Amino acid sequence: MNLLPAIERQTAPEPRHSVIWLHGLGADGHDFAPIVPELVDPAWPALRFVFPHAPVQPVSINGGMPMRAWYDIHGFDARAPQDEAGIRRSIDAVEALIAREHERGVPSERIVLAGFSQGGAIALAAGLRHAQPLAGIVALSTYLPIAATLAPERSAANARAPIFWGHGSADPVVVLQRGLDSRLLLEELGYAIDWHTYPMPHSVCAEEIGDLRRWMGARLI
Repeated sequence: MNLLPAIERQTAPEPRHSVIWLHGLGADGHDFAPIVPELVDPAWPALRFVFPHAPVQPVSINGGMPMRAWYDIHGFDARAPQDEAGIRRSIDAVEALIAREHERGVPSERIVLAGFSQGGAIALAAGLRHAQPLAGIVALSTYLPIAATLAPERSAANARAPIFWGHGSADPVVVLQRGLDSRLLLEELGYAIDWHTYPMPHSVCAEEIGDLRRWMGARLI
């Protein structure tokens, strides 16, 4: 499939590790690109950050307004119908981005999948199904989509994938309980979640970035 357009940032020449970072609903790849200087430790090996732009499509919860979205959203409630076909298209798009990193000399075990909100949902859905072990998955202010299909579809290669999860205790969009329910489901399947809660709304904060820096630093070897 055609690769999604993306913003790229390299911390040094000839990166040996990659981070594929998926933005939230209505944003684009520029949204998290400014986080790189704040997140990266100069002692880390060379990294390539890939910030893809989701396709533009109508989003039901916003009255059908076209915007960048990884899949359609009918409602933020856990009982709302899910756009399974759209979610699977985005999983395929992430697989294509991973394949390009392979072509550029970065194996799966040196790739971190990260995402915020809707992007975090795709990072989880794609990462836990990926056929080769990943360096880790970063899920920020998000939930596990098409959860009922994960058990039969998950990859044994990522059964022990490190997962960093940050969530705001005052999140009005993806409420904390939805994140907690997803965490419980994953833990029941045997996944270990490095869970962090912060006193914030649907956003990121300095404390979260600091925790993520420490988590990533332990995996960039």
